[in-house]
Amino acid sequence: MGWLGVDRPPTVLLAVIASTFFVGFGGGVVFPILPNLGAVLGISAFMVGVILSANRWVRLVANAPAGALVDRYGTRKPFVYGLLIEGIATLGYVVALGMPSADSLRWLAAALPAGSVGSIAVGADWWMTPIAAAVAPETWFLLARILWGLGSAAVFATAYTIAADLSDSGSRGTNMGVVRGGITLGFPAGLVLGGIVSSLAGNAAAFTVAAAFALTASVVAHRYVPETHVTSERTEDSVKPWDVDTSLPALTVGLVNFGLLFAYIGALFSTLVLFLGENEISLLGLDPQGTSGLFMAGTVLSASVFMLLGGRISDTRESRTPILLTFLVVSCLGFLLLARSGSVVDLALACVFIGAGQGGTSGPMMALLADLTPADRMGRASGTNNVFGDVGGGLGPMVSLPLIDAVGFAPIYAACAVLPLAAGVALLLGVRRETGTFLPGRTAGEGATE
Repeated sequence: MGWLGVDRPPTVLLAVIASTFFVGFGGGVVFPILPNLGAVLGISAFMVGVILSANRWVRLVANAPAGALVDRYGTRKPFVYGLLIEGIATLGYVVALGMPSADSLRWLAAALPAGSVGSIAVGADWWMTPIAAAVAPETWFLLARILWGLGSAAVFATAYTIAADLSDSGSRGTNMGVVRGGITLGFPAGLVLGGIVSSLAGNAAAFTVAAAFALTASVVAHRYVPETHVTSERTEDSVKPWDVDTSLPALTVGLVNFGLLFAYIGALFSTLVLFLGENEISLLGLDPQGTSGLFMAGTVLSASVFMLLGGRISDTRESRTPILLTFLVVSCLGFLLLARSGSVVDLALACVFIGAGQGGTSGPMMALLADLTPADRMGRASGTNNVFGDVGGGLGPMVSLPLIDAVGFAPIYAACAVLPLAAGVALLLGVRRETGTFLPGRTAGEGATE
């Protein structure tokens, strides 16, 4: 059976898709739950933003070493161990929920006999007490997100490198889109899981189910993903956080990724549950957590469909640049629609456009990077691209959540509409400087890969 008109992806890629799909539950489950937990646990909006973005800040120092390790040792071990680490991190969310909140500690202090050692210790300002800070839920959520960042750095660098290893110029866009689709399809499943299951059975149940699937991912990878990244030379370069690929193609694609993920993950996903609550928008009678899970799932499903479509189209055209620019414009339109959304229909349309813009760029963008990057540097190039994306995704919550408190939703969403257009300008300038044309062919860099 064909895959969008081409042969079915290799079995190895199907295993990569399955693994990244299962582990993606843990990535999506936190977004419908954690923003509302801020009020319950007494966590500030800034702290919620720090927790949501912590995994991306960790990847800033982990992405480059992960890419370098792939180029030195191959893809199999980093991929399998990265998935396992993400599964363990998802279990950390369950642990976090079992930790006492600040209010619980104050209640305990009040319940203890006055003047007792326990009353004095627990009754002190909790954030000034190291033991209380260590058991606080936000500490464990933060640790889990840090661990997730370490695992996902390895998974992202290896998944794209595997796709590049198994592709040529005629299948690269499709395979990159397929792998990216696998990485992100688990995310909407996690969004739905986090929203609906938490509404029906509680937050702990949602995190537990997500952890079970995430741990299953490493088993699938261990069984079905072999080594693919075998190069003629294994470099002995030291592995450092700053060992990024500074070639123009890697920097250009990285800047595009920065702009898209700042708006998409950093702003939209981090604020949607709050937007729904303020505007009293609901689906199927669900609360803002459940409704945001459905909307975000729809956004990512739209992205996944257009990842495959965008990648496939780029493989059938002489140049990948036009399809990239088209979907960047679609993303811009989506955020403009979001800025004026006031109903379920308006919001659904905006989410479809934003998802289509984000997804439609993913396959062609990674394929363009692989077109212009030597095979023995693809691990580092993938890591560099992830560094830029994580800066965008990490800054987004920390910037957007406090600013929305100050100026409201519409101005922030309208500002996000400018970022895809700026990314398009960076793309054109970088491609022109590297290849001498705005419309390089799909085989522009193949000579470097042989």
